[in-house]
Amino acid sequence: MTTMTHDGYLATVELDEDAGLFHGEVINTRDVLTFQGRTLAELKTAFADTIADYLDWCRERGKTPDKPFSGTFSVRVAPDIHRRAAAAAAREGKSLNGFVAEVLERASS
Repeated sequence: MTTMTHDGYLATVELDEDAGLFHGEVINTRDVLTFQGRTLAELKTAFADTIADYLDWCRERGKTPDKPFSGTFSVRVAPDIHRRAAAAAAREGKSLNGFVAEVLERASS
């Protein structure tokens, strides 16, 4: 499985060898958005068209589209990890949020 992005929307892509199609599904929205194509070019076009159609659909209904990522999420960790992370952040003169964001940035690069 691989991923692709368009305008901040993230999709997973799988190959259906029997059908000769690539299937994509947007994974960072609560709404179900899928697309498909026989070639990479078709897949990219279908992904872009799906996002455009979704935004148009939302606009027509007065619905706010799900944002791909808000920048806010909760993480549950053991109290000991929470304590150690807060102490590490303090030693570096950072807030816990700033410390965690920096660690995530390094880990995801």
